[in-house]
Amino acid sequence: MATRAGVGKATIYRRWSSKLPLVIEAFGDLPGLEEADTGDLVTDLERMLKSYLDMYDASPLSAIMPSLAGELPHNPELMDLFAPVVRGRRQPLLRALQRGIDRGEIPADTDLDLASDFILGPITVRNFFSRGRITARHVAPIVKMALDGIRKSS
Repeated sequence: MATRAGVGKATIYRRWSSKLPLVIEAFGDLPGLEEADTGDLVTDLERMLKSYLDMYDASPLSAIMPSLAGELPHNPELMDLFAPVVRGRRQPLLRALQRGIDRGEIPADTDLDLASDFILGPITVRNFFSRGRITARHVAPIVKMALDGIRKSS
């Protein structure tokens, strides 16, 4: 890692105590979900997911995430560092869902964390556990199915 960056290991370890904080900081610097606030939850979610998929495929995220996700269950320290970063990256989605509650588009008692898992889950499953890829053409059906399920759960 240090060689590739053109610096010595001592330089790296002066800034980061180990590889884990370095990896987490690098992950945190990658683009996440972008805010969308059009006044319509469906449109907001579709824009957010399409933008995320474009970024995911164009950045190192697609190469990093499967390895990082595979390591998390085996490394509690990594999980402790990773969880707050992921939570922060989900904030635009959680805010969009809260606006959907405020506008009456989804039930007031919606569990926002679970709803966000429901929306992002298909992307994770397809990208990590199959040879398929989620593309922009999948976004509208994902959003529709997720919101249908969220609305019926109350």
